[in-house]
Amino acid sequence: MALLIALLIPIGLMTGALIAQFWFGLPPCELCWWQRYPHIVAIAAALLALALRKAPSGTLLIVMAALAIGTSGLIGAFHAGVEYGWWEGLTACSSSELGSDPLAAIMNAPLVRCDTAPWALLGISMAGFNFVISIASVVVVLVLVGRGKNRTLP
Repeated sequence: MALLIALLIPIGLMTGALIAQFWFGLPPCELCWWQRYPHIVAIAAALLALALRKAPSGTLLIVMAALAIGTSGLIGAFHAGVEYGWWEGLTACSSSELGSDPLAAIMNAPLVRCDTAPWALLGISMAGFNFVISIASVVVVLVLVGRGKNRTLP
């Protein structure tokens, strides 16, 4: 069960981020990108754990996936704090793809600010949801691994 959660949570969060980006036109800021990288690592570690589920290293890979998910959640907490104005964020901003004329793309690209939440539900931004879901997932995965329920398939 731990393996299933360690795989499905980052896949779900990445899918949500990509849907927001490509279907709803919400380009990611620098901190949004930073939250995605640990989820990619978590997906890779969980897939490798799935492939090696009968080996002793499978459990270590599940724990690594959980720690990567937690890393993304902590970055999400920092990002949410920046969006809510609790502390100052990064000075870097990001923009979308460069296309065939990089200079024109850079000059015309909208800046994506890290301190403005482009979407929120009940006052919680996407970064806030990433924090809540990721940290809860880490706790569940680590508890399940501690109880020896880290396998999903025979």
